[in-house]
Amino acid sequence: YPAVTFTGARHGDDLARLFAGADVFVFPSRTDTFGLVLLEALASGTPVAAFPVTGPIDVIGREPVGVLKQDLAAAALEALDVPRENCRAYAERFSWESSARQFLDHVPLITG
Repeated sequence: YPAVTFTGARHGDDLARLFAGADVFVFPSRTDTFGLVLLEALASGTPVAAFPVTGPIDVIGREPVGVLKQDLAAAALEALDVPRENCRAYAERFSWESSARQFLDHVPLITG
């Protein structure tokens, strides 16, 4: 894969810069339970290509922010057409504030 860059582990601003500079974030896992890294890519405005399995389905579902297919190469090519502004706006739904609010809203349902 001469056109692919494997950067190794990155963190913080360096990681955000790499996400933002990518054309597509390809998520090859079939076993992740949620995929926080998908939200990190989306928050940087980068569309996602992934398998249609638990994790990517939970994060992306049918939203116009990525492509889920058994053929990961086809998903990556299709994801090139996803508008980057959709990705950033969608990721904002999963902010820490939004997630905490959703959790607190459900506490009374659990505790009665």
